[in-house]
Amino acid sequence: MSNADRLWHLLEGARVYDLGQPLDPSMPVSPNHPGFRMALIRRHGDMVRADGGSAASEMFVTGGHVGTHIDALAHVSHQGKLHGGVDAYEAQTGGRFLELGIDRVSPIVCRGVLLDVAGLYDVPTLPAGYAITAQDLRRAADRAGIEVRAGDAVLVRSGWAANWSNPAVYIGHDAGVPGVDVSGAEQIAAWGSRATGHDSVAYEQIRPGAGHSLLPVHRILLVEHGIFIVENLNLEQLASERVCEFLFVVTPLKLVGATGSPVRPIAVVTQ
Repeated sequence: MSNADRLWHLLEGARVYDLGQPLDPSMPVSPNHPGFRMALIRRHGDMVRADGGSAASEMFVTGGHVGTHIDALAHVSHQGKLHGGVDAYEAQTGGRFLELGIDRVSPIVCRGVLLDVAGLYDVPTLPAGYAITAQDLRRAADRAGIEVRAGDAVLVRSGWAANWSNPAVYIGHDAGVPGVDVSGAEQIAAWGSRATGHDSVAYEQIRPGAGHSLLPVHRILLVEHGIFIVENLNLEQLASERVCEFLFVVTPLKLVGATGSPVRPIAVVTQ
């Protein structure tokens, strides 16, 4: 049996969970980023070929940090430095990043774990502005009976995806958004995580009225430890079916020198 046959045998009949949110102009977008627009540029019937065939196509304009997306290590700097001490100003010379851009991020295929903090407290969603602490993350792992290992993708559920259709609530400028705090970020780094994701517009605790003014968790994860961040995940189906361990797959677009990319992550579970 070839390697391809063996791999297919393992995955045949596997369950695939779509962890991405739909890209649509009405979706919530962080006030720090440009949004998403799409229009049909050619419609069926605009041009009909001799055999009766016709085609339609679109143009879309988007920021790199809209919808479900992954942050490159070039996304955040601290005191002028990117991850590994790279000079942020020199790296962005020419209008795109020469180092640590999203095109340098290889497809991520690794073990994934779900830490369901909303489930830990038996609530559909954590309160607005709630701080997800290191203790919360450890307790969620214990509740699920899983060990977080080095190289894992750690996905943290607050239940906030339930507000996706209400952009004002989801963005949380007035009431806040639940998110991982500094202690939680340090725990994820201590586990040696390869990537981490959350079901909110920013992988941060957003306090009421504070908006997206400070990004301490991004600093810890991206700048200090080189851990990729995936935002705006939909973790509801995983949580409802109590799936806590899976194969996690996410592949950024090769946008040369960009700081982020829309993605459609999946979780794969064998039967």
